[in-house]
Amino acid sequence: MRKLSILTPCYNEEENVYALVEAVKKTMQTMSSYSYEHVIIDNCSTDKTRAILRKIAAEDKNVKVILNVRNFGPGRSGAYGFFQTSGDATICLACDFQDPPELIPDFVKKWEDGALIVWGKKTGSEESRLMYFTRSLYYKIIKTFSDSEQYDHVTGFGLYDRSVIKQMLAADEPDPNFRNLISEFGYPIEFIEYNQPSRRAGKSSYNFIRYLDTAINSLVNTSRAPLRIATLFGFFMSGVSFLIALIYFILKLIYWDSFIMGTAPLVIGLFFLGSVQLFFIGLLGEYIGGILNRVVKRPLVIEQERINFESKEECDDRTV
Repeated sequence: MRKLSILTPCYNEEENVYALVEAVKKTMQTMSSYSYEHVIIDNCSTDKTRAILRKIAAEDKNVKVILNVRNFGPGRSGAYGFFQTSGDATICLACDFQDPPELIPDFVKKWEDGALIVWGKKTGSEESRLMYFTRSLYYKIIKTFSDSEQYDHVTGFGLYDRSVIKQMLAADEPDPNFRNLISEFGYPIEFIEYNQPSRRAGKSSYNFIRYLDTAINSLVNTSRAPLRIATLFGFFMSGVSFLIALIYFILKLIYWDSFIMGTAPLVIGLFFLGSVQLFFIGLLGEYIGGILNRVVKRPLVIEQERINFESKEECDDRTV
């Protein structure tokens, strides 16, 4: 019997986690030809989520729980949980019901037909129009600058064949982003379109800073175009500055007594060039930070506890 893994990262989801486990169980009961595990990795929740997870795991051995020592960020924690799954395919599913569990059979059907990766693709969303517009703009920017093909309105929600999981594990990324890795590897992708529902309960731990951090990391990890733009812009501004200086010099020679250069152009030019330099130094720092993350090898997360897993020795092939 083939085995499916359902992965759910969570943080402060006391109002959603039990309902999600029940929804997954109900869906899997319609797929009797498959066994399954539901791996839930908790990123050091500060509410009652951990207590609820322990209770669920005690009642249902299909539910496997990993509790982190601290909050390692959603990317690292989710990736670590992903690599701890043992099924022939793994389906990533958010805890807030914005990734509908009812789509699991649709993902599996395309996988049975030969697809190695099946992603959910949003055709609309019940979130605010401003947020949806911002996401759309972000996807357009990434697609414009990226060195590999990028896809609109995909979040990582979907099915991944075991062979793809092993390839991503072998990549040994310090902060894996599944969308970027899949695009870089060049795997063919099948899509299931859906309208994203609103969050069922609770409040998302994501804020503007986290979204911005994710966007910048995605841009840095998928493209060197910003560095090329910085280089070209530097050449261009050097030429413009030389031309302006030459014009001022000629005008001063011609109108020596009447042409007053003044300090305003100097001050404006100084602040403009200073701000441009700071911007590109920050951009360069992002790339250096990416290099540092790869050089300094750290585990994705440190576990505090794992429940309903087999012995640690039997998990060595999935250790990261």
